[in-house]
Amino acid sequence: MPDISNTIIYIFIFISLYFEVFVLITYFETRLTIKEENVVIKKGLKKYPSVTIMVPCWNEAGTLSKTIHSLLNLNYPKDKLKIMIIDDGSTDNTWKVAEKFKNKPQVEMYHKENGGKYTALNFGLTKITTDLVGCLDADSYVDKDALQNIVTYFQDKETMAVTPSVKVWQPKTIIQLIQKVEYGWGIFLRKMLSYMGALYVTPGPFSIFRREIFDVVGGYRHAHQTEDMELAMRLQTNHIKIANAHNAYVYTVAPATLRKLYKQRLRWTYGFLKNVIDYRFVFFKREYGNLGIFVLPVASLSIFSALYLIAVTMFSFGQSVFKEIIKIQTVGFSYTWPAFNFNWFTINTEFLALISTIALLGTIYMMLLSRKMSEGNVRPGLDMLYFLTLYTFIAPLWMAKAVYNTLFKVKTSWR
Repeated sequence: MPDISNTIIYIFIFISLYFEVFVLITYFETRLTIKEENVVIKKGLKKYPSVTIMVPCWNEAGTLSKTIHSLLNLNYPKDKLKIMIIDDGSTDNTWKVAEKFKNKPQVEMYHKENGGKYTALNFGLTKITTDLVGCLDADSYVDKDALQNIVTYFQDKETMAVTPSVKVWQPKTIIQLIQKVEYGWGIFLRKMLSYMGALYVTPGPFSIFRREIFDVVGGYRHAHQTEDMELAMRLQTNHIKIANAHNAYVYTVAPATLRKLYKQRLRWTYGFLKNVIDYRFVFFKREYGNLGIFVLPVASLSIFSALYLIAVTMFSFGQSVFKEIIKIQTVGFSYTWPAFNFNWFTINTEFLALISTIALLGTIYMMLLSRKMSEGNVRPGLDMLYFLTLYTFIAPLWMAKAVYNTLFKVKTSWR
């Protein structure tokens, strides 16, 4: 039984290490391309396409005003930008907050019965005439240059969608600091996935599309409450190019408590699993490139490998505690402060320990690269320490529940 367990662990760690190497090779191959993109962005645009940003909102009275102000402050020609507020049947003061902007010529306002975010977005699509269209969640804020940086990528005629880089807005709690590292990692990973042609999420905060693409693939779908993920997979299966603007920053208000984070990530993980099941025909098909051959299978497997590895770790820890209890019951409690005596021969040189260490070092290295891309420096901080020590133990909470809900068809609520 231990041999079987070790074999499974070897497989999971090998796949993890292989993925890290794959991503790092992609990074080293594309470093110059990233620099060239930065130069193009600095040059700016000669001609600005018209853009509509939809802001679907449901009970977002506390954050909507700041969201709209961030859009109004965008460094983009005012006559080329429209902002569409779509109140999806809010029961708080969201509509009253929206009405404060009714005299702004750039702003359009609509109120509809509650039907879910995807219905609000589809409602907006029926009224849009601009060249480009995007969405901004009502609890997110955009950097003033974000839209201009994103639109630059549409100079490539084959590009039909562009995703931004999402950061955590003013993280304060330990839970938010953990997410800061996670989102920074996401900025780096999405950029690499874009070069692989394997982006499988067009985030709700400020992904921008050519308007006509919705005539080709259709509108938003319920998609298990993760419409941004399903739409990206649909674009990919239609061989439609999605780019990533790594320096187009959008800030989102991250959950401040473990309970709120659990609810959010449960929905995301459940939605991912359900969408993967819907798009299972992509797996291991060469016609879908890196997305089908490698990225989606590894992303799916990572959930189960994380659950297995943490279960093995907790079981081993439990066994050690049990042995100590038996020892104390047998010979009594006796404790002396151990003298520190370092010896190179005490280092664990087993192959499993070696490759685990290499995988961990690879993870840390990519975290530093992601910090350089998202913040311009590689200085580690407490947030990285919190992530490395705590995330491993809290993530399985929602992963396990998401797998359970998927297997037993348990409904996962939005909030």
